[in-house]
Amino acid sequence: MGDNAMSIAGTLAKGVNIGLPEKLVEEGRLPKAAMVEAQRAAQTAQSSLVHYLVANNLVAAKDIATTSAHLFGMPLLDLDALQIDTGIVKIVDEKLLIKHRLIPLSKRGRRLYIGTSDPSNLLGIDEVRFSTALQVEPVVVEDDKLTSILTKALDQISSATLRVDEDIDLDNLDVTGAYEISEAALAESEDVEDAPIVRFVNKIMLDAIKKGASDIHFEPYEKSFRIRQRVDGFLKEVAQPPVHLTQKISSRIKVMARLDIAERRVPQDGRIKMRLSRNRSIDFRVSTCPTIFGEKTVMRILDSSSALLGIDSLGYEPFQKELYLKYLRKPQGMILVTGPTGSGKTVSLYTGLNILNVEDTNISTAEDPAEIILPGVNQVNVNPKVGLTFASALRAFLRQDPDVIMVGEVRDLETAEIALKAAQTGHLVLSTLHTNDAPQTLTRLIDMGVKPYAIATSVSLIIAQRLARRLCPNCKVLRDIPNDALVKEGFTADEIGEGLKIYGPGGCPSCNDGYKGRLGLYQVMPVSEEIGRIIMDGGNAISISDQARAEGVLDLRSAGLRKVKAGLTSLEEVNSVTIE
Repeated sequence: MGDNAMSIAGTLAKGVNIGLPEKLVEEGRLPKAAMVEAQRAAQTAQSSLVHYLVANNLVAAKDIATTSAHLFGMPLLDLDALQIDTGIVKIVDEKLLIKHRLIPLSKRGRRLYIGTSDPSNLLGIDEVRFSTALQVEPVVVEDDKLTSILTKALDQISSATLRVDEDIDLDNLDVTGAYEISEAALAESEDVEDAPIVRFVNKIMLDAIKKGASDIHFEPYEKSFRIRQRVDGFLKEVAQPPVHLTQKISSRIKVMARLDIAERRVPQDGRIKMRLSRNRSIDFRVSTCPTIFGEKTVMRILDSSSALLGIDSLGYEPFQKELYLKYLRKPQGMILVTGPTGSGKTVSLYTGLNILNVEDTNISTAEDPAEIILPGVNQVNVNPKVGLTFASALRAFLRQDPDVIMVGEVRDLETAEIALKAAQTGHLVLSTLHTNDAPQTLTRLIDMGVKPYAIATSVSLIIAQRLARRLCPNCKVLRDIPNDALVKEGFTADEIGEGLKIYGPGGCPSCNDGYKGRLGLYQVMPVSEEIGRIIMDGGNAISISDQARAEGVLDLRSAGLRKVKAGLTSLEEVNSVTIE
């Protein structure tokens, strides 16, 4: 082998593309100068060039896959047309799949077919071959679909291994709190460490994780004690322990969260980390509140993997997703996500942060508290008791050369003004507000005392959202609804004439009353020059809404009807979460 050939082989072994960049430039997918810069940035970020090009929307994943398949002489597969078998995925170590961005597709005898978006990554293929002792055949797939399906497959494997009664020792579960335990708590903790209470509380928590619950409510009353779980947005009773155990269960949870057991007169907040396996742990945010008959305790389940599912899994319409990505790529401006508590705002923000989370970007967040832990992001829990407010955290961030700032919530004028000034001075700022829709967010800022010109020149994008329950695909049933009723709901005559099919919930053992999981309904509204002018002129939310509609912005109701038309949710569900 000649020196040149050895050099090329050595370069390929390091996972760097040879030929593909030049081919993409030759086909006009990206200018040469931009490709050179992308190669440099990908190496700095320790990312494959293919993933960097797709993640930064420089070249479409489909175009790269098509070009790669022709260039390397490999088959091209559309992952949407394939049902991934998690049994096949488990053949390869999870760390290898994540490290090299690979997905096992099928196995025939001693031959294992592996999906890759970067065929030049010979190192990854060799490592899989070595670890499995199988003959590995690479198949080209689209990078964005690879990300989505790999995440889903690994999540399914993780969920499948979580069997409460078989795999996990309820008596010796690895549970730790976020804070140091107080002396008062230590003094009383011995009374609540008896095995039945420990086992019962652990099982309630694990059952909630298995069901995909978002909250657990422990509610004491005069003659009863009720435990409820919120699954897909709805509370459902799961247990009624004896009333005399109220205080013991409450104290056990407080010990786990490192709260003061002796203090029962005021609310307390804490955090619990439950380690399920070597690679997976779940955080619980704990809040206690004194009621007439004892302390009510609510545990919010925080699963950091929800932020890593990718933007494609959130339910944005394609044009809405492109708008979000477009404004995430801008070096400055403010992106606001609005909606009621529990509408998925945090996941939307962290999905955006995860996209921005590369080596050359300094990201800082101020939250109350941090719900999702994201490595590579500097996260701060605000603590007003010691003077660490959103405003003071923001001031500190601005002295530390930030690129991206995330504020958990804009609650007051001081925080709003600092955040808007940061957005005007070369920083990308992400935050949330509690309003009903996108237009009302702008008027809410004015009501807080923010100057209209500051809003018009700083806020670049507003996303209003709701979560609707997703129909179970196994048991959803076709509904017969009169055409005039469909028109009243908001469907057009053309949509009805095209054979509109409306589905409703059925009911089967694998779902909750005909629903399984939730999906997002979004109103994604850029603040255009015309909308900015309305703000400057003192216009109200109605005027802004009319202008947004004229510019093609989809309101929440229309977004919901699109999901109904697609058979993803029911008309009743959309009616319950959107305002007509």
